[in-house]
Amino acid sequence: MSGGVDSSVAAALVKASGAETIGVWMRLHDGADAVSESARSCCSLDAADDARRVAGQLDIPFFILNLEREFAAGVLDPFVSSYLAGRTPSPCIDCNTYVKFGALLGQASRLYGCDAVATGHYARVAREPDATRPDGYRYRLLRGRDPAKDQSYFLYGLRQDQLAQTRFPLGDLSKTEVRALAAELRLVTADKPESQEICFVPSGDHRDALRERAGWQGRPGPLIDADGRNAGEHPGAVGFTLGQRTGIGVALGERQYVAAVDVSANLVRLARREELERRSFDIVAVRFVDGAPPVGQAPFRAGVRIRHRAEPVPATISPGERADAWQVKLDRPAWAPAPGQAAVLYREDVVLGGGRIADLVGGA
Repeated sequence: MSGGVDSSVAAALVKASGAETIGVWMRLHDGADAVSESARSCCSLDAADDARRVAGQLDIPFFILNLEREFAAGVLDPFVSSYLAGRTPSPCIDCNTYVKFGALLGQASRLYGCDAVATGHYARVAREPDATRPDGYRYRLLRGRDPAKDQSYFLYGLRQDQLAQTRFPLGDLSKTEVRALAAELRLVTADKPESQEICFVPSGDHRDALRERAGWQGRPGPLIDADGRNAGEHPGAVGFTLGQRTGIGVALGERQYVAAVDVSANLVRLARREELERRSFDIVAVRFVDGAPPVGQAPFRAGVRIRHRAEPVPATISPGERADAWQVKLDRPAWAPAPGQAAVLYREDVVLGGGRIADLVGGA
């Protein structure tokens, strides 16, 4: 229970199903010691208080579970190291993979005897009989019914054993329906705004996290425009990500976007929008929901989504030159795929798996 309306309604639905239910709020980092000024953080003291109040309304036990160590290792450290290497991290994916459906799932079973973890994600899990599987079932991760709220992009890293112990009570609902249920139940979170920022970066500026957690200090460096001219200086290459347009710090007379970040040279290159389109890239650290590719090691077709709300682009996925890489060839260009960013593979509503976009070479 994050203290938001989605997890509140998820808890209510689990309780209404007749299952024995407990509420758990995760303490993940030192931001939990602060009161959120925007009332939108899922990890502040007021969020914990809201979660506790909802648990009281539902008459279920409530616990606070300290997972700071697991969060630091699985989310914070990769976040910092990715930016310091000039890549774009995906902390919400890491949190789901290693914390919510990793550490939390294990601790819930060990400490409280729980059989499953339910969350307020807008996604679905389908169970199909399969005699070849240890428990006799194959689990498929599906998009949420509401395309505007679907969060399956952030869940591609879940394994079969994790999906077997996962429940998504909101998977068939829209946000409007969830709000209506919360109001009907008179939950204290019914009208609470959604969390918008990264939970451990309440300012919204990831450079603050780099300063606080890695001691990063920006060092001015050259900013090269789309025509190869020196357009001025930037305050530090680590602070930029591919596709970024705002916060560049110079007026160029036309829209230009960050096209390359060279951390070792402390250099940032810009380009015009169309120059950031790509038809191919590699993905690494690939995980398949089924435990293996759809058809062995042969090329297969899939829709590829490189951003949470982007429509999947049809593509051919083939084994890459490296043993741990797969090559993605899109049927039409995608805009600004960024190294480190997640590329998630779909077949209609089914999530096949995904990986992280590798460092880009050339301009294909």
